[in-house]
Amino acid sequence: MSDPAKSPVKIGNVLYPVADVDAAVRFYADTFGLPTKFVDGDRYAALDAGGTTLALAGPAEDVTGGVPAASFKVPDVAAALAALVQGGGSLVREPEQGPHEVRAVARDPWGNTVVVYGPR
Repeated sequence: MSDPAKSPVKIGNVLYPVADVDAAVRFYADTFGLPTKFVDGDRYAALDAGGTTLALAGPAEDVTGGVPAASFKVPDVAAALAALVQGGGSLVREPEQGPHEVRAVARDPWGNTVVVYGPR
C-alpha cells in the first residue's frame, strides 16, 4: 500500500510568471484558443489547456522569481517537502499561506523549480 502522504499527487498546473495577467490571458486565448477557467484580478489566471491548467501568475503571485514551474498538488505539503529533501531536492521558499492554499517552492536534485501546494 502506498504512503497516504504521497498520494494522490498530480500536477495541478504549470505556472508561468507574467508581467501582465490580462495581456497574457488574451495572448494564450488568441494564440492557442485556451479558455479561461477564472481570473483573480491582476494576480492570477487559470486557463484550460486540455486537461492541464496553465496558471498565469502576476507579479504579486510570482513565488518562483520569474521561473516557470510544474506545480504539484499534494494532500500534505510538509510530508511532500520532507520526501523531496530526503530524495536530494532542496527547499527554496518555506511553506506559506497563499490566497487559496498552502504552498512552497523547491528544487529537484537537478535544479528544476517546483511548486508544492495543498489544502490549508
